[in-house]
Amino acid sequence: MKVLFFAQLREVLDCHTLDIQAQLNSVADLRAQLQQKGELWQEYLAEGKALAAVNQTLATEDTTITASDEVAFFPPVTGG
Repeated sequence: MKVLFFAQLREVLDCHTLDIQAQLNSVADLRAQLQQKGELWQEYLAEGKALAAVNQTLATEDTTITASDEVAFFPPVTGG
């Protein structure tokens, strides 16, 4: 699966994209695996600090993912 990072996440994690070969069942599983990469990953990918989209549709932690999906992580956006 292709994993993309946007905005501040891309800058802080120094990562634009990853290809993940592991069999994962949900966004929560993917997030947990990525958080194992270190402290910055744990902090910036914590639930509530980074939103997820699967195939360009906003996703929840329970959203099912497959090896052919594109998953993007991005910070919550506020506007005025």
